[in-house]
Parts: sequence; C-alpha cells; structure tokens
Amino acid sequence: MDILKSFAHPEELLALFRFKLGGCDAVIPKYDYGTMSPSMKVCLELLVRTSRSFAAVIQALDEELRGAVCNFYLVLRALDTVEDDMSIPNEVKVPMLKNFHHNLLDPDWKFMDSKDKDAVVLQEFPHISKEFRALPEKYRDVIWDVCAKMGNGMTVFLERKVDTLEEWDEYCHYVAGLVGIGLARLFSASGLEESSLGMDTALANRVGLFLQKTNIIRDYLEDLNDDRIFWPKAVWSKYRPDIGDFAKPEYQQEALACLNELITNALELIPSSLHFMSQLHNQSVFNFVAIPQVMAIATLERCYNNPKVFSGVVKIRKGEAVRMMMGSSSFDKVKAIMKHFVVQIKARIPESDPHSKQTHSLCQKALSLCDTSQQYSTSSIYPPLYVSMGLMLSAIAYNYWSQIGQWYEDLL
Repeated sequence: MDILKSFAHPEELLALFRFKLGGCDAVIPKYDYGTMSPSMKVCLELLVRTSRSFAAVIQALDEELRGAVCNFYLVLRALDTVEDDMSIPNEVKVPMLKNFHHNLLDPDWKFMDSKDKDAVVLQEFPHISKEFRALPEKYRDVIWDVCAKMGNGMTVFLERKVDTLEEWDEYCHYVAGLVGIGLARLFSASGLEESSLGMDTALANRVGLFLQKTNIIRDYLEDLNDDRIFWPKAVWSKYRPDIGDFAKPEYQQEALACLNELITNALELIPSSLHFMSQLHNQSVFNFVAIPQVMAIATLERCYNNPKVFSGVVKIRKGEAVRMMMGSSSFDKVKAIMKHFVVQIKARIPESDPHSKQTHSLCQKALSLCDTSQQYSTSSIYPPLYVSMGLMLSAIAYNYWSQIGQWYEDLL
C-alpha cells in the first residue's frame, strides 16, 4: 500500500489523519442535494464519475462560481471525449469538434456511439446543455467561446504530429491554455476576482501550459503504449531517432537528457504560475488554482532525472498529496511548497546534463520569487509514536484510500 511509503514522513501521516477526521470537509465541502435541479444532480454525478479530483475542488468553490465551473468542466470533458475516441473516423470527428459548441443550444443532442471510457458525458449531454442554458449570460459567453476555440484547435493536431517547441506550445494551448483562459474569465465574471485577471489571456494561458506540459512529461510511457506521442520531435530526435528507444535500458542516458530538457522547458512557466496566484483574492478560487499548481511542481521534481519515467508511472505519495492540498491555503504557503521542490530539482542537476546551466538559472529565478518565512519540508524519520500512529491510521482509513488516491492521481 502507498501509505507504507508515508511511514518515513510523519507530517504526511498527520495530514492523512486530519483528512480522515474531517480536515477534508474544510477543503472539499459537500453539495446540498436538496436544493439542486434534477439535471444538476446528474451533472454532479457525471463530474464525480469522470474526475473525482475536479469534483472535489469544484465543490470547494464559492456558490457563485460552482455551477459555472462545473458546467465548464463537463462541456470540455465531452468535447475531449470526442477527440480521444479513436473509434470515430476523422471525417466524422472533425465536423463534430468544429461544431460542438452549437450542441449547447440543442436540448436533444446526444451521442450514443462513443466507445470512449467517458462516453457517459456524451450520452447524458442533454443534462449538461440544460444547465448551460440556465447559467447567467456572463458565464454562457465564456463557455461557448472557449468550447468553440478548443473544438477548432483540436482538429489541427488530429493528423499532425507535435514536431517543434512552438507546436508543443500550440497543442498545449488548445487543450489546456484555453482552459486556463476560460477559468480566469469565469473568475472575473463572477466578481470574486478583478476584471484584469480575465483580460490577461497570455498569463492564464501559461498557467494552463504548466499543468499540461507536466502531464505530457510524466505520461511518456502511457502515451507511448497508446501510440500517442506528445513529446516534441525537435527535442527527442536530438537524442534518438525513435522516441520508443527511451524505454530501453541501454539508452537511459539519452532518455534522461531528453526528459531533463523538457522539464527545464516547463520550469520557465513557474514565474507565470506564481504571478497569476499572487493576483487572486477569493480564498476558494485561490485554493482551486493553487492545488494543481503545487501538484505540478511536485510531479516535475519527482520526474527530474528519474529513469522510472520510462518504465512506469511516477507518482506523488498519497500522504504528500493530501498534505500539499491542505497546506495550499495562502500565497506564502504555496511559495514555500514551490521553493522546497525547486531546491530538490536544483540539488539533482547533473553536471554532465546538456542543459544544466539553463536548468540551474531557471531554478534560481524561481527561488528568487519564492522568498517567504513559511517552511515546508518532507523529513524522513521513524519515531515510534508516528510509526504507531501510521499503523493505526492504515487500519482505520483503509476504505478511504481509493477515494484519496483517485483524487490526487486525477488532479493534474
């Protein structure tokens, strides 16, 4: 069990213990089903079914934003399901993606022929579109616009590979940067954040790119096995003529050099992430944004110069994830978490790495922006009291690991 890995980290056991005893309620409050429309109940069920992680953080938003962000997520999840479904031929998929936003106005539209694992959002789409039409116009305009742009953008890479770094940025913009832009616009439209936040689309785009690049870097082996290559050819072709070679032990040195170069590219986005979070005023919005951002830097740290990226899935410990979730409640605390993981990356930069100077420089820049008196550490000690507490916790919370585990695995 993953909890055994947290025995060496007593602060994680305490976080898990607090989570079990109700600390999660402060971060993930529960919906009041009694006040919901029937279609909203279905939407919440779809949200939980397709991503428990976002069901959690969306529920933590202030009521003014909750329904809009829930609908935004489900609309884009349905759009993404069409893109991901390899059983839909491109001559059918392309017009579906380009015109998908028009389905929001059709109370009867649904798609029953999807073979994708998340096909239910297409089958139950009338509930999603009904809730869309019930939203205030200020939210509908944002969701409609982002859905239209994303649908058109997704068609660009259906038959085109990600070759250059510019194309990598372009692909990440379509699938994640637009999400960041849409969320920033929703935050501003709600009145909970300044209007300037939603207007700075370049900044919001880079926040989305930070998460998406982290996902792509981490998911090398999973995507390779699915014959889906998202690492830019301009980078990986410098090290091997076939990206699949990185999964072979004899090419570990080349694989790590490529991995570290891509992580260095992602580190360039840390200042934008910090700048965006520094502008947030509403606590629920801050938590919503901060949690995925700290998970991203923790994931990059775990992946940096790590050969396990090419042989399996590199994960954050459950206790570590819960601790970061519960500790991301202020900008200073987030800076402390960011600082901790950047320091860890900096300490592991190989002198022989082709991009070591650039990685070091980017780490230094990030650290200069993370100056705070707050502390965050992952100590590794085994005091008997904590070991005993861990054993007790593992017995008490066994039935909760599936829920917690799904939360942090889906978060990025």
